[in-house]
Amino acid sequence: MRKTLSETKSFILLLASVFVVFIGVVVIKANSTIVLTTAGVVAITLSIIWGIKWDDIQSDLLENLGAMLQSILILLSVGMLVGAWILSGTVPVMVYYGLKVLRPSTFLFAAALICAIMSVMTGTSWGTIGTVGVALMGVSTGLGVPLQYTAGAVVVGAIFGDKLSPLSDTTVMASAVSNVDIVDHIKYMLYTTLPGFIISLILYLIIGFRYSGGTVTGDNLHLILNTLEETFNLNPILLLPPIVVLLLIFMRKPTLPVFAIGITLGCVLAFIFQGSNILEIANALNGGYTNTTGVEIVDTMLIRGGLQSMLGTVALLIGAGVFGSPLRTAGVIQVLIDKITSKVKNQKGILASIYLLHGGLFAITGSYYVTFAVLAPMVRTLYDRFGLHRKNLSRTLEDSGTAFAPIVPWSVTGAFIATTLGVETIDYILYAPMTYLGIIFGLLYSISGFKIAKSDTLVTNVKLKGVNA
Repeated sequence: MRKTLSETKSFILLLASVFVVFIGVVVIKANSTIVLTTAGVVAITLSIIWGIKWDDIQSDLLENLGAMLQSILILLSVGMLVGAWILSGTVPVMVYYGLKVLRPSTFLFAAALICAIMSVMTGTSWGTIGTVGVALMGVSTGLGVPLQYTAGAVVVGAIFGDKLSPLSDTTVMASAVSNVDIVDHIKYMLYTTLPGFIISLILYLIIGFRYSGGTVTGDNLHLILNTLEETFNLNPILLLPPIVVLLLIFMRKPTLPVFAIGITLGCVLAFIFQGSNILEIANALNGGYTNTTGVEIVDTMLIRGGLQSMLGTVALLIGAGVFGSPLRTAGVIQVLIDKITSKVKNQKGILASIYLLHGGLFAITGSYYVTFAVLAPMVRTLYDRFGLHRKNLSRTLEDSGTAFAPIVPWSVTGAFIATTLGVETIDYILYAPMTYLGIIFGLLYSISGFKIAKSDTLVTNVKLKGVNA
């Protein structure tokens, strides 16, 4: 039987950990990986002093890191994929034709819609961001649209599709842990997701007005196009890798093998069409594309990618694991849940409390896979007790997890986006309103009672603690 901390010590542990994170990130502005690791060490030290066994902490830490392994491998794969696709000319081709077709005034609007459609079809925000998103960032530079605007549009589109796709792992997981039919779950999410998406699209149209006379017809455009033509063999066949990758993802093939195929195709095409040798290909996979054209704006588009570019993100994820594990082991999460069950007396209270609790836990752990799996089985009987349909829970998980993730810098998704798109989280937050509007709409619905689904029967005899029904 594992020992857990008392309520008082649990809150002290939580406050101490959060305080370290706040001081490190906000005040000192230190590296997030170091800050999270330091906070984790503080939490581990206090836990051991108060009697928590190191073996238990280590077990949970290894379990959390093991759960992150697939994400880490995907991160490394995306780094190599981007390097291979730039070297092969795949990304340059997409940028080249994107510059010819898209216009600055409607670019952000189109980028969000393109990513939304792709993400719905494939069920993966990561796949969409790592392929179409990377290309759109290059087009953005060419059109003279600030990268933070484009990153926001890409994120909004990708997350919109991820939340509403029956092929998405988060959609499946949120409905599964809540014991809710996946179709009912998706339909119910429209009430919080669609308004945020529409507001985001309106924002992009408004921003686009500022670029109605943009650089698309100017000398800058011709310089970029001419440089790409001189640097790469821009054969349309080079579009084959993203087509194959997106098709395989749409067919629900495993992500890692799909990315491996995409990397292989990029390497083969680099050899055939760009004349790259094995050493150049290996260097691109490791360190990204490094060849300079002498044109700064083009170099900004192209010099990126490689396995090495993702190592900082991997370290960040490990730091997040070190931070979150002792809180779980010490029973801090269970204490928070017990606190809610003792204070909440009505439907509005339970709805708002779980929104805030899950959002807070996600902000601490940085992984919705962890918070979905840990929190949902513990609280779903609360919804039965208060006569609420469990799809309220599944929606809450996605609004305060899946959609919220891109704007939490140390989360798995936030770190992936910042590294892949080359834009810091803090820079694109304001231009990705859907990521936080879902929580706002959800809380407003909770308080007002608007579009809150009730259960068929009211359960009054539910044992709240430790139930996994």
